[in-house]
Amino acid sequence: MAWKEEHNASHRKVRARVEHAFARMKTWKILRDCRLKGDGVHQAMLGIARLHNLTLAG
Repeated sequence: MAWKEEHNASHRKVRARVEHAFARMKTWKILRDCRLKGDGVHQAMLGIARLHNLTLAG
């Protein structure tokens, strides 16, 4: 069952990164303001993803 342990370890690392990213984003004023505006959070996330991709491509 070593493969299960390796899979779980990998999953934990990815999940931790995602959870930390969500925690950081919750502190951003733009996301707090967008929650009242219909699809504002969706639009903000698209913008963040685009900026992130630009950084990676940079």
